[in-house]
Amino acid sequence: MTAAAASFLAGSRQLLRNPAVLMGAAILVLVVMAALLAPLVAPYAPNKLSIANKLQSPSLLHPFGTDEFGRDILSRAIFAGRVSLMVSLGVVALSTVLGVILGVAAGFFKSLDAPISRLLDAMMSFPDILLAIALVAALGPSLTTVIIALGITYAPRLARIVRGSTLVLREMPYIEAAITLGLPTWQVLARHLLLNLASPILVQATFVFASAMLAEASLSFLGVGVSTDMPTWGTMLASGREYMNSAPWLMVFPGLAIVASVLSLQLLGDGLRDLVDPRLTKER
Repeated sequence: MTAAAASFLAGSRQLLRNPAVLMGAAILVLVVMAALLAPLVAPYAPNKLSIANKLQSPSLLHPFGTDEFGRDILSRAIFAGRVSLMVSLGVVALSTVLGVILGVAAGFFKSLDAPISRLLDAMMSFPDILLAIALVAALGPSLTTVIIALGITYAPRLARIVRGSTLVLREMPYIEAAITLGLPTWQVLARHLLLNLASPILVQATFVFASAMLAEASLSFLGVGVSTDMPTWGTMLASGREYMNSAPWLMVFPGLAIVASVLSLQLLGDGLRDLVDPRLTKER
């Protein structure tokens, strides 16, 4: 068994012994499976109207109750999970690509460090939600533009992490040796740098995933997110505001779905961070 394989197995055992990580993984798997199997597990179509059954409290026929149009809250919450996961995965992918490009360029090429760092500082000076709203307003509200806007918004977070790690790795002997031997820059970056950046990128990506879920729900709640034809947790919360006193389940169950999903990702992120940097565990 190689040293890398042994380290991976030891890390996996450490994660499996962490009850918080196990709970986070179980919740996340449940949310993902419900979203993937939504047409099979949802008891009703998400947009099926039944005015005669509007604002019914939770019951055996409607475990999460119904909304002001008689639509089943459980079914809508399950299908809304699809939208949230789709947006969050797209945001993570886009922000990771942009963050890695900007972070590696700033950390490896000294001449690019100052301009890229100032750009990142300028972007991070705006609150995330305000920057996302501005980008969505400029691009027009849709599923694609929400992904693009949030991806650009969260790219600086990853870029700062990648830049800091790149600055350290650039001074390592094996990187200097590869440069001295005359290897092309792209080979140095691909073979020696990016592989060692995988762990911090993965950890930060879990936190971006959670933040993207919250941001997507916030944009939908404000009415600047995805199309209103798609059920989302944010739009469900927004529509339930008018009935908060008479029908609290309209907001309780979508809110719990957001909390459970974000909490699961935070727990996983904390576990991965402890695994990547054991010093954090010792300091606690």
